[in-house]
This record gives sequence, C-alpha cells and structure tokens, in this order.
Amino acid sequence: EQGRAGWAEFRDDLLALLAAETDGPVVLAGHSMGGTSSLLAAAAAPERVKALALFDPVIFTPSQRPSSMGDNPLADGALRRRATFPSKAAAVEAYAGRGAFRSWRPEQLADYVEAGFREGEGGEVTLTCTPAWEASNFRTHNYDPWAAFRATQCPVRILRAEHGSTARLEDGQAELDATGRFRIEVIPGTSHFLPMERPELVRELLLEVAG
Repeated sequence: EQGRAGWAEFRDDLLALLAAETDGPVVLAGHSMGGTSSLLAAAAAPERVKALALFDPVIFTPSQRPSSMGDNPLADGALRRRATFPSKAAAVEAYAGRGAFRSWRPEQLADYVEAGFREGEGGEVTLTCTPAWEASNFRTHNYDPWAAFRATQCPVRILRAEHGSTARLEDGQAELDATGRFRIEVIPGTSHFLPMERPELVRELLLEVAG
C-alpha cells in the first residue's frame, strides 16, 4: 500500500471518465467498492450525477474501519489468495462452490474468471488484480462516507445485504432518512454478494433510476 492515496484514487478516475465521456448528469451505480467510488464522485461533483444506486457499498464509521496496520482480516485474506492457475477452467473449478463464490451462479463465476485473469505465454492464467494490490485497497481507505453522503444532492437508493453487510449504516441512517433523498432496503437472505444472488432486483432498480 506504499504510495497509495486511498479510495479517492477511484473517485478521481471515475470523475475523469465522466468528464471525457458524458455531457450531462448521469446515473452512477456500483457494488461494494464500486458503490463507494460512485458515492465519492457524486459528492465531489454533484452536478454530474442525477441519481445513485448503491449495492452493499463499503461504508464504515471511523471506529469500524479496518486497521491500516496490524489486524485486518480482509487484507490478510487477500494476500493468501492464489494468483496463478494452469488455465481458466482450473480457476473456475477451484472457485466453484467455495468461499466467497458459494452463492454465485456458474455463468457469473465464468464471467468473473474470464474478465479477471490474463493469460501468460505458457498458457497459465494470472489474476489481473494481484493479491498485494487487493490487500492494499483494504488497508488504505482514507475517505469519509458520511461527509460524502451529506455532500450529495441527488436521490440515493441503497440495497443492503442481510448477512455480513459492509454498509454499516445503523448509526447514521436516521440522518440520511431525514433528508428525504435516501431509500435504504435490506434484502432478505443476501450476503455482500447481493448482485450475484439477486440480479433481478439489481436490474429492476437500475431500470427504475435510469428512467
């Protein structure tokens, strides 16, 4: 994580994309880190965003935020990830039904492996997001989601997981509700991988906010 500025890097990348590719305000949507990055972009440039759809975004209070040093289970787990497999088929076989992928459908896992690995000269495949890079993201947050919520000006829809949610909204939900711009729903039976488990709900919400 040396030299990393935190998740504002992703905010700035997203804002640069919007400046280069869009003329008017757009809907931003994302899952997990993608949702948080969308939130940060909407806070920094509210004139560019007309609505937010966030799927179990990563929202912590300062006391809840994983440590940048020492005990950080997410970062430690990322560093233990196997980075190379003999083939994409071998990666699919290794992931299917295990760990974070237990609730994924076969076609979702196949898409993940197809997009998430690059092929080497010998035919082996390697994660495009290295374990060290993934771990650094879990150690270098450096953002204030609550300040970002207050800075947004658009309607915000949030779907939260029922189990293991990273959207720790309990302490501040009353503040969000009081604005009248936020609608927060907990989706029964879902984990942090809500978009993979309930893709039809995600699709419906995206169509709703885009309309």
